[in-house]
Amino acid sequence: MNWTTERANANTSDIDKLPVPEALKLINSEDAKVAEAVQAALPDIARAVETIVAALEAGGRLFYVGAGTSGRLGMLDAAECLPTFSAPPELVQGLIAGGADAMLRSIEGAEDDPAAAADDLRARGITSADVVCGIAASGRTPYVIGALQFARSIGAQSIAIACNLETPVAALADIAISVDVGPEVIAGSTRLKAGTAQKMILNMLSTASMIGLGKVYGNLMVDVKVSNAKLLARAIGLVMHLTELDEAAARRLLGSARNEVKTAVVMQRRGVDYAEARQLLQAAKGRLRGAIGDS
Repeated sequence: MNWTTERANANTSDIDKLPVPEALKLINSEDAKVAEAVQAALPDIARAVETIVAALEAGGRLFYVGAGTSGRLGMLDAAECLPTFSAPPELVQGLIAGGADAMLRSIEGAEDDPAAAADDLRARGITSADVVCGIAASGRTPYVIGALQFARSIGAQSIAIACNLETPVAALADIAISVDVGPEVIAGSTRLKAGTAQKMILNMLSTASMIGLGKVYGNLMVDVKVSNAKLLARAIGLVMHLTELDEAAARRLLGSARNEVKTAVVMQRRGVDYAEARQLLQAAKGRLRGAIGDS
């Protein structure tokens, strides 16, 4: 098959002759096509989010699986769920062909071993309650194919993200997110438009799923994990905004709430102590709206 991700781009055939400003303008014009391609896949992305939320609410986990750029993007999205949403580190996990070393340098041949993906998932204790999301720009990476085959064999839900249409990974997954961003600026360099499309899709999957789990109030990051000075300042600002307290009072309240923004807001809005606020949040399944009676 003539895979789009491997084709030469007629629009950029002379890019090596152009002055830098013109080359950049050409790259930018090609990048502008990515959002439209992702938009066409929104119904499938929505189905994937619904599947992920249902699995996580039932105690399952989400595993991103990929090789090279695709694997690194999955690892990045998984890692960001902890500071952004205070998600337990085991809730969203990334697996990359070749292991952690492949995050920093290319490990040749690792992506060609489908059995390695099954071994990596077994090592994480995957069960039928979990969701496996395979990420492959080409849609035919053996490591990702192996992960999706293993997911199917144990009855786990599966999602595939590919930047070609009608791919092997799409055929193996319960939900296929296939986007066609067109040939790359540099033929075959899928860290470019394909990588951008994958990042956009992963942003949607994790963000919309965490919204579904109640980790966002309005458009506010109320489950932020306070792990540095910047995030402490952000948390204090959130408490000030949601309680109308001044900075000093918000800081004290947040401290008494063990740096948990949602707990602090419930304590102030409901006039309860830390333990009672935690109970109200638990009864509301972690959703701030439910805990403070804001429907």
